Amino acid sequence: MNVVRADAARLLELGEELAELLTDTVDGGASVGFLGPLDHGKAGAWWRERSAAVAAGRLTVWVAYEEPGRVLGTVSLALPDKPNSAHRAELVKLMVHRAARGRGLGRRLLTVAEEEAAARGITLLHLDTETGSPAEHLYRTSGWTPVGAIPDYAADPAGVLRPTTIYYKRLGAAATSPATR
Repeated sequence: MNVVRADAARLLELGEELAELLTDTVDGGASVGFLGPLDHGKAGAWWRERSAAVAAGRLTVWVAYEEPGRVLGTVSLALPDKPNSAHRAELVKLMVHRAARGRGLGRRLLTVAEEEAAARGITLLHLDTETGSPAEHLYRTSGWTPVGAIPDYAADPAGVLRPTTIYYKRLGAAATSPATR
């Protein structure tokens, strides 16, 4: 399994495979911001739109694939655009194809994003995920701290409003400073 950072051009090249991953994720019950059934063309268009943010340095995307190039997972960091938030980023769109689950790929993608964030000097990550979802287990066992849940935050793929739990994780020196012990 290879995990690589995708630049804007590579993101466009992988558009069809990423669209398939996104539709599989939504079909599997994780909305990741979309309602089901998600049209493959709309999923591809959504990924193509991300290329501008990648090119501008506002979004970093990693793609996990097996040879000969089948995309099985992805994760992104939404990077800050304001001086007072340069120390933090949002982890977004961690997805693993249903055919690849249970092999540690989600944890590997999470680790890659966390390590890259720390290397950039980012000391705080945050994310939100559907309360009670399988993703919560991954975040909790990877050292993420739940802040709380917001009721009726987002609709699941069937359109039913669900609560979302907000998480954060301190990285690097911030993770071990006296104020966080």
